[in-house]
Amino acid sequence: MTLSLPSRSAKPRTRGITSMIDFGPDTFGWTGAPEGIRNVLEACAEYIDYAKIYALNALLLPPEIVKAAARTYRDYGVTPFAGGILFEYAWQKNELDGLERLLLDLDIGGLEISENYVSLTPDERARMIERFRKRGIYIKYEFGRKNPTEPLAIDELGAVVEAVGRHGVEHLIVEQSDFDMLVAARPDAISALKAQPWFDRLLIEADPYRFPQQHADLVKTFGPEVNLANITPGQVLRLEGFRRGIGRAVDYSIIAR
Repeated sequence: MTLSLPSRSAKPRTRGITSMIDFGPDTFGWTGAPEGIRNVLEACAEYIDYAKIYALNALLLPPEIVKAAARTYRDYGVTPFAGGILFEYAWQKNELDGLERLLLDLDIGGLEISENYVSLTPDERARMIERFRKRGIYIKYEFGRKNPTEPLAIDELGAVVEAVGRHGVEHLIVEQSDFDMLVAARPDAISALKAQPWFDRLLIEADPYRFPQQHADLVKTFGPEVNLANITPGQVLRLEGFRRGIGRAVDYSIIAR
């Protein structure tokens, strides 16, 4: 008999996804160079599906650092992508050609298209997804605003999931601020979301500053195979533990079952 942990989905996953956020040299830990990234990936690559290059770090950091980081992620089976603020900045500056060149030059290979501060029509959103996918750039789409003024509508969210899915986007990231507002405004929000046939195509953004309790609560609420985004390097292993029932935040359910 072999002692082992409870199993869960293995990579490549469609459920139980962990999307890590790479802030670079930050209070959450240095991950902006191959050496730092390798330290994380050698221990935790099996638990990380995606790595988002934070905000405008693709412009702030030296190009050789960003390029090496992206390649290191791929070497360990993790898909890197540039954060949506980079897209929004390029959109606002009418520099989409420059964004294409930057992504290709840095060999990042992926891009989040978001509407935190800009607004796209459905046709514009579809064209942006198709434009970058035709250049071989992997696309994630994020739904929501950084400063929402009213709770998101679940029907609208579902329509966007289906719309971007028709253009090859597998998962949609729900902006943390919109998720928080929805849960605060609707007592039935959790059960309503869980009941949707497209729920497993969502990645819910967690708040790194509310770790570990919020992350544990998300696992307890939605189950161990919930898709979560914005997980910092230092939170990846403990989150994986929560998924398996390990840790005080989940009351060591691995034992107390």
